[in-house]
Amino acid sequence: MADVTDDLLTRPDPATAQRRAADPTRSVWVSASAGTGKTKVLTDRVLSLLLTGTPPHKILCLTFTRAAAAEMANRINASLAGWAVADNDELTKQITDLTGAPPEPDMLRRARPLFARVLDVPGGMKIQTLHGFCESLLGRFPLEAGLAPHFEVMDERDATEGLAEAQVRVLGRARSAGQDTLATALAGVTGHINEMEFADLLADLSSERGRLRRLFDTHGGTDQLTQAVFSRLDVPADATVEDTRRTACADDAFPADDLRRAAAAMLQGSKTDQKHGEILATWLAAEAPNRTTQFERYITAFFTTTGTIRKTLIYKEAAALEADAPDIMADEARRLETIQARIRAIVTARATSSLLTLAEALLDAYESFKRDRGRLDYDDLILRARRLLEQDGGASWVLFKLDGGIDHILIDEAQDTNPDQWAVVRALAEEFFSGLGAREKDRTVFAVGDPKQSIYSFQRAAPEEFETMRAHFQARVAAAEKIWDDVDLDISFRSTASVLRSVDTVFATDEARDGVAEPDHPIHHEPFRQGQAGLLEIWPPVSPEERDEPEAWAPPVVARQGDHPATRLAAVIAGRIENWLESGETLPSRGRPIHPGDIMVLVRRRGRFVEELVRALKQKSIPVAGIDRMVLGEQLAVRDLLALGNFLLLPEDDLTLATVLKGPLFGLGEEDLFDLAHGRGDSTLWQRLRSRSRERPLYKAAASELESLLARVDYVPPFELFADILGRRRGRQSITGRLGRDANDPLDEFLARAFTFERTHPPSLQAFLYSLDSDHLAVKRDLEQAMRDEVRVMTIHGSKGLQAPIVFLPDTLQVPVQRPTLLWTDDDLLLWPPRRRFADPVCEAAMEQAVHRRDQEYRRLL
Repeated sequence: MADVTDDLLTRPDPATAQRRAADPTRSVWVSASAGTGKTKVLTDRVLSLLLTGTPPHKILCLTFTRAAAAEMANRINASLAGWAVADNDELTKQITDLTGAPPEPDMLRRARPLFARVLDVPGGMKIQTLHGFCESLLGRFPLEAGLAPHFEVMDERDATEGLAEAQVRVLGRARSAGQDTLATALAGVTGHINEMEFADLLADLSSERGRLRRLFDTHGGTDQLTQAVFSRLDVPADATVEDTRRTACADDAFPADDLRRAAAAMLQGSKTDQKHGEILATWLAAEAPNRTTQFERYITAFFTTTGTIRKTLIYKEAAALEADAPDIMADEARRLETIQARIRAIVTARATSSLLTLAEALLDAYESFKRDRGRLDYDDLILRARRLLEQDGGASWVLFKLDGGIDHILIDEAQDTNPDQWAVVRALAEEFFSGLGAREKDRTVFAVGDPKQSIYSFQRAAPEEFETMRAHFQARVAAAEKIWDDVDLDISFRSTASVLRSVDTVFATDEARDGVAEPDHPIHHEPFRQGQAGLLEIWPPVSPEERDEPEAWAPPVVARQGDHPATRLAAVIAGRIENWLESGETLPSRGRPIHPGDIMVLVRRRGRFVEELVRALKQKSIPVAGIDRMVLGEQLAVRDLLALGNFLLLPEDDLTLATVLKGPLFGLGEEDLFDLAHGRGDSTLWQRLRSRSRERPLYKAAASELESLLARVDYVPPFELFADILGRRRGRQSITGRLGRDANDPLDEFLARAFTFERTHPPSLQAFLYSLDSDHLAVKRDLEQAMRDEVRVMTIHGSKGLQAPIVFLPDTLQVPVQRPTLLWTDDDLLLWPPRRRFADPVCEAAMEQAVHRRDQEYRRLL
């Protein structure tokens, strides 16, 4: 006990660092580990700014998610509301805790009406995501940004639809264009890959559309960009593979006599040497044009199938017959290696050129799609706002019109901000530290983040940008002779000492710390919860069990249970949770038994294990919130509605009707369905149901309901049809009665999708069903906002900012192996080696860098 007391006395007070970070007179850059009070510091800084007289509309808070913005706004409003009604003693205590000093009477008087002042701000305080801020900015200045007034922002689904339409347009144009540039480019791409790979390549281009657009804008179009690619690969613009091979096979390009002597010796050597010697002799005996056509076969005598020089080019027996044969073969291998490198570079340069031509056409078609409809996607919000603010006088004019400007900018989750987003912030803050803006008043920039938590590389966020922008703003503040402060928050209020020590131990080596922290900066977390117990369990890996193979051709008279590690691990976790709940295991930190809502299971990606775990928990009747993201068209509740819709479009489809009847909407059993279907001859199942509807109440109810829907389907839009099915006709009650209340989320999203579909498309049932059936985008489920007492199964990305007393990490052994198809060089050029064997040294370096960044993020995910 004495050790704990001594530690509490000597440990730094976390409130000191938090007050430094909240000081409204200085610009502050905060590095905050998880659980160190980051949101509190943001809230305290806003409160301190308001207390010192900053008008609420002069403060801009930029968050990473809407949930974070809502939480911050709620905390600020709750504090201000408390100040408005607190007595003097309580208000004095709260402000003293905030600022570290007793408030003057004037500050107390200013504090009470702050809540009313904030509520009176038109549109509320500017606490929003960066995308939300850019949308409002462009909405205020559409003409200055070159946009149509009253533009609409597309969601991811609309953007996917627009990209698909752009692809159809471009491919159709290329197909009918004959031999123009686009058709040639398409042939140059498809000549290297198959149909499935082409679809994946188009998807990769679509996901990189923002970066590609910036690339074209920077270089001024495809021609200039292609020149840059050829120059980067050191390939002449007119170089071709055929010319390179022809030159390599010319009579004066190689030592023919020396190679003939080596070939003669090899023909008398081992079987391998004889094979390779025959290849050499045939090639050397051919005329130059024939040597060019045989070049690919010729180089097999020198290279392995992976493209590397063979370790043994000639064996001892043959080498003994011609002493200098090994040197001759080695020299020729090196010559061919140089030629092959040149060929790989040419193939990559020309393939990349074709891909860039195709990509620009796709982007232009996509831009046309958006322009014709007056829409922007999420990337456009950032890029257009950046362009608006960076044009001559743009930021000054915009800020002047924004209620006279912004004096304080606060950025949350700064480690997840990408370069374009930082450019928007930089443009907004540019006048803070230059000219009159630097002399008139204290204007500050505040950022809080943790490079260790940077896990959004697919959105171009990079942990090094956090340090780059810190150095930028620090220099700007110093030049303006203002106060700058770097603050580290490393005292965790969330986890106990044993858990934090375990984390520090995992990342103790330089290899484990690569990408998480600098090599000479050991990771250390300081716990606030001293003296409180915590537990970290490390379970042995679950491996496939060895089982006897069944006898071939033996009849399967005994059912064999399938075995998969994911299934068994899910069963173990579900069993552990069941034991806790049934035994009333106490959760010491809460002083009560463990509840399902105390448990969170985190995975790197959704896969078989997640499905097995949710199934195992449901089989044990343990409340589980399901998966944090769902593909709407794959949900059983939605599949039932899709089947019903397809039947209404084509009543003659027997299989679809059987699916509908057996589903929860009508509830026929196997025997009922067999009774209807068997022996019906040429009649359809629908005809049979109608003809026998008087025999049983179940048949009558089903036939009557379906006839009623068929009478309406041609006259009502999809939303009205399905709202009627789920509401007045009690379809929701039937579905949730069988599938459980988890079905409510997909049903609600289904209706929302139908409503949204009718705003942008003709209200056609067939078109709506097709859009759902072909839509594979995941819908995010807000498990935290639901606040239900259920086990949460989430990805690491989806769980960011959340916490739970008990956390399982079952997905820690799978090392990423996927390699990118599109490569980006250090100078931000795109390269596309269509096959791994075509990767030249520049591509190999770009690939190594991409793999290294992938592995670094893998460690940050942990």
